[in-house]
Amino acid sequence: MAKGLDVGTMNLISARQEGAETVFVQQRNSFVELDYSDMADQMLSRSDVLHIKKGDKVYVVGDDALNFANIFNRETRRPMKAGILSSDEKSAIPMIKLILQQVVDEPQHPGERLFFSTPADPIDSDLSTLYHQKTLESILGDMGYDPEPINEGMAVIYSELAENDFTGLGISFGAGMTNVCLSYYAVPVMRFSIARGGDWIDEQAARATGTPVDKVTTTKEDDFHLDFTSDVGGIEGALGIYYENLLDYVVENVVEEVDEEDVEEGLDVPVVVTGGTASPDGFEGLFRERLREADIPFSVSGVRRAREPLYSVARGALVAARSEEGEREAEEAEAADAASAEE
Repeated sequence: MAKGLDVGTMNLISARQEGAETVFVQQRNSFVELDYSDMADQMLSRSDVLHIKKGDKVYVVGDDALNFANIFNRETRRPMKAGILSSDEKSAIPMIKLILQQVVDEPQHPGERLFFSTPADPIDSDLSTLYHQKTLESILGDMGYDPEPINEGMAVIYSELAENDFTGLGISFGAGMTNVCLSYYAVPVMRFSIARGGDWIDEQAARATGTPVDKVTTTKEDDFHLDFTSDVGGIEGALGIYYENLLDYVVENVVEEVDEEDVEEGLDVPVVVTGGTASPDGFEGLFRERLREADIPFSVSGVRRAREPLYSVARGALVAARSEEGEREAEEAEAADAASAEE
């Protein structure tokens, strides 16, 4: 049984198929450091809070990290930054290992196929994604999986554009990066990332309003609307300003990259947006407006948001993994039939 995995800066999400249903498991990709005490350790254990003890510190990991950060007025820390493993966080690898164990669990059989999302190298930064990709391959391999990276933008295509023969423009607005992929019949024509996403919005809004980043993140995730009618000078007003700026920046880079790739003029493609950063109401309409104003050499047949923006990349990784699994089984069956015929 194959699995898909979205390795996001904000969330780790796995997907697996159980009958006709796709089952997702999610954990926030973060942790918070607290002073250790026997009482605290006992209370955390009784409450089933995911945590580990290390020296004189205890680390609350995953979904509970943000709640504890707000309660104790601490900043959460993350194993990943800007879409890849953080070189500034010394606990990055042990923490992401712990969260991954909760999200994907043990393989059902040795060598179970698992496709995991990985970003393209950003065009506006000298960051390389190679170390990030190879480290995750090693971690997942040690857990007993047979891991395979899949471009995050291409995972969006697999998830959302099957009815269009996997042709279209898929854009994943994540926390650390924004990943873009233009595909023609499941063949990527253009793929790239930019080093801005939801974290960039939160950091800019926090700086502008003098508010802790975690509080801005909580506000954004708590029924925030991109309607530009409220909170001028406040957190939501600042979020709206930087959302607009991010979308302008993404469209600008799409136009430049399409020109460089010499994409065929007259191509008519659907556009699908996904990712946690694309979740607020009003996002889809704002992005449609920005694309309409842009000078793009191909036609856009429509812009829509994925039906479940948070789960789209994990779903696409699962589709790719199951497709390869099916091809393998067919090849094995064909080889077995050939062997029987020879006998």
